[in-house]
Amino acid sequence: MNIDGTNAVLGRLATIVAKKLMEGEAVSIINADKIIITGNPSATIKKYHKRREIGSPHHGPFFPKTSEGIVRRAIRGMMPYKTKKGRAAFKKLRIYKAKPENVVNLEKVAISEIKSNYITIGKISRQINGR
Repeated sequence: MNIDGTNAVLGRLATIVAKKLMEGEAVSIINADKIIITGNPSATIKKYHKRREIGSPHHGPFFPKTSEGIVRRAIRGMMPYKTKKGRAAFKKLRIYKAKPENVVNLEKVAISEIKSNYITIGKISRQINGR
């Protein structure tokens, strides 16, 4: 299953993907940079900066900087990752920053219209020195 992440809310997308993975499906998320997080953009950036400062660079906890890593971490939080079944299901997840050439059919995730403030994962990644 290929999912287009353009204008999809991160939490809602993560729950849908986690359920599909636990059912045994392989899932690819395209356009991870365009997934959004609702709320105050400056508060969201501060939250991610604070997460990056916690711990030490050698002992963790380790929080991702890239847009693919941020999405992967959110999905991992929705799954029973510490079990064998959860880890096996998580390995079937592929995340792409942009659309690869070999992808043909994309499925849109049904979301409601966003009328509040939001920020994209790509902007957060650039703010916390990701790529």
